Amino acid sequence: MKKSILLLLSFVLSILFFTTATAQHTKDNREFYEIKLYHFTTAAQEEVLDKYLSESYIPALHKAGIKNIGAFKPLSNDTAADKRLYVLLPLTSLEQLLTLPQKLQKNADYVNASKDYSDAAYNAAPYTRMESIVLRAFHLAPRSAVPELKSNKAERVYELRSYESPTEKLYRNKVHMFNEGGEIPLFKRLRFNAVFYGEVIAGSRMPNLMYMTSFENIADREAHWKTFRDDAEWKQLSAKPEYKNNVSRNESILTHPTAYSDY
Repeated sequence: MKKSILLLLSFVLSILFFTTATAQHTKDNREFYEIKLYHFTTAAQEEVLDKYLSESYIPALHKAGIKNIGAFKPLSNDTAADKRLYVLLPLTSLEQLLTLPQKLQKNADYVNASKDYSDAAYNAAPYTRMESIVLRAFHLAPRSAVPELKSNKAERVYELRSYESPTEKLYRNKVHMFNEGGEIPLFKRLRFNAVFYGEVIAGSRMPNLMYMTSFENIADREAHWKTFRDDAEWKQLSAKPEYKNNVSRNESILTHPTAYSDY
């Protein structure tokens, strides 16, 4: 009798554990993001990259079930020595990130269409350097979004911002400022059309968070930031002593979407 009761109790506890774990997993539906950053210097490299991304890589990602892929070039590319191209991939898990290269190699259309890129000679590489930044979405902004912009695609401005902190503790403080502190709702109220907010979990600059906002054009971007700086709620939030000195370096990169970007 005791043995039966113990077995029943063990079974009930197992069910409760499984139910709790499943509920926690369902509740934590935060996306992961990979930002691929291609550095290049020549028009020939840019041509190969554009062809690869538009004709093979992004179509293959779509076929693999990954939607809303962004491809952006900085406004400063025309005069910069180090030209850049950013590709944003929203992912459901880190496992998806790890298995994606093998999945792409099984796609015959991708393999055939990417030969100019993948078979490039050592002295004619399609980029000078490639970086990968992996992020996890903020818990109060768990999903990315495609903004509803009305302007011509070529005029739109997507701003990628990066905030580094001097220590991990101060970094967590800055993340708290965005989430519980109210910075995300402030951006939403002022219609910054955020694409994503994410914590960098692997990259060359850490501790670090990144987010992307979007605007109809450069004038719209300037007007939004003026409104932000003058906003009473922002002045109150930024003046709080508990949020002082939590950023040591920030970078703002203004970009246009490419013709083949989903954004």
